[in-house]
Amino acid sequence: MPRFTLLQLSSRRAIALIVATSLTIAPVALAQSALPDLGDPSQALLSGGQERKIGETVMRQIRSSGAYLNDPEVNGYLNDLGNRLVTAIPGAPFDFEFFAIGDSGINAFALPGGFVGVNSGVILLAQTESELASVLAHEISHVTQHHIARSVGNQRDALLMSLAALAAAVLASRSHSSSSGDMTQAAIASAQGLAIQSQINFTRQNEEEADRLGFERMYAAGFDPSAMATLFERLQRATIWFEGDTPSYFHDHPETYQRIAEAQARAYSKPVRQVPDSLDFHMVRALLKSYEGTPKDAISFFEHALAEKKYNSEVAARYGLVASLLRAQDFKRALGELATLEKIAPPHPMVEAMAGQVLMQSGQLKAAIARYQTAIERYPAKMQLVYDYPDALLRNNQADKAAGFLSQQLQRFPSDGPLHQIAARVYAALGKQLLQHQHQGEYYAWQGNLRAAVTQFELAVKSSDGDFYQMSAAESRLRQAREELAEQQKNAASARG
Repeated sequence: MPRFTLLQLSSRRAIALIVATSLTIAPVALAQSALPDLGDPSQALLSGGQERKIGETVMRQIRSSGAYLNDPEVNGYLNDLGNRLVTAIPGAPFDFEFFAIGDSGINAFALPGGFVGVNSGVILLAQTESELASVLAHEISHVTQHHIARSVGNQRDALLMSLAALAAAVLASRSHSSSSGDMTQAAIASAQGLAIQSQINFTRQNEEEADRLGFERMYAAGFDPSAMATLFERLQRATIWFEGDTPSYFHDHPETYQRIAEAQARAYSKPVRQVPDSLDFHMVRALLKSYEGTPKDAISFFEHALAEKKYNSEVAARYGLVASLLRAQDFKRALGELATLEKIAPPHPMVEAMAGQVLMQSGQLKAAIARYQTAIERYPAKMQLVYDYPDALLRNNQADKAAGFLSQQLQRFPSDGPLHQIAARVYAALGKQLLQHQHQGEYYAWQGNLRAAVTQFELAVKSSDGDFYQMSAAESRLRQAREELAEQQKNAASARG
């Protein structure tokens, strides 16, 4: 089942500032492509390694803030779609990571080093896969053109200070003290002030370039050339639902009517192309829709859509209904609707993962394990299956088998935080304390909670049940985590004063 945490208001303010204020290095925008060689003066300001480090720093803050939508189905789809766009035109300077933000607002953004975030609201707003592709293509362009490095200039210290201030804002928002609101506002005000002083703003020229290059990238990847203009028009119409303001997607961008006209002119220069949407696109949108409102609301939405035949894909609509029933813990009906879904659906990993979840959560562990084993053989890189299979084994008191499976998967995905978290649970069940604490530490480090990571690595080192190599690895990670924590605390102290 999807793993995600909804935003709290204070955390949402912090993440909005990460994207739109103190980082104003994160363009909230749309499109990209052909990569003109400008001599890349950005490298004299920020190296590729520095850009990546900044991006990783912000990613840790996003995860720790609760903004990150930890859903392997949604993020897996975004990465498949995003990397199709990246590879359409060779020469991308980074390995990209695409991820969702659990927010219904209309927003998307790029971070230094190849990280691209998309609000769930954008995925639901897009009516075709080509429209969503135009959003990702724009954000990819900001990264490939090094707009961030060009904007940062010589303000690297101020940038890092503002990042630290935002980290303080996130931490303050989690405090239960009566003064936490004041602490959050003070930290955010500090971040805003530093952002203004650093003058890290995306210019309209950068946005226009991202629109132009994003269009070329989207077209090169085989998508509908009219989709960008269509999405701009949809966004413009959406502004009537915002009281006294436009969606954040429009901030610091060229005038919308101008962008629509330019996107239309580009589309007219290309042959008409009818591009069918993938089933994955519709299923991911149905999954996100199943999270909205109460479980009862979600069930009612899909029941009505199916009764009135108001859907783009019956398979996706029935998938959404099963997901909603699972969320409501109506396992009996979920099993019945799953059977109906499987009669009309083609072989698909999302259906397999949903079937495994329905079986596992309804207590049919042996059937769930058998289903997962078959599915993983067919779809070995499907992360929802990779997460769920050892979970089912653990529930069925097969921790040894789960540990063996996880050992293999962590060799394939060594930086996958949720996988480390599952491993920590498995090794706890086996009574292997060093490995339990080490994997829990890796999860906290991925999540951005370095203090907790250090504590876990310390517990791992103090454990006496590991061999020489395991102990050496734990000690090495402890030293590294302590250094990272010290650097984080130093930046936070600089930001405060």
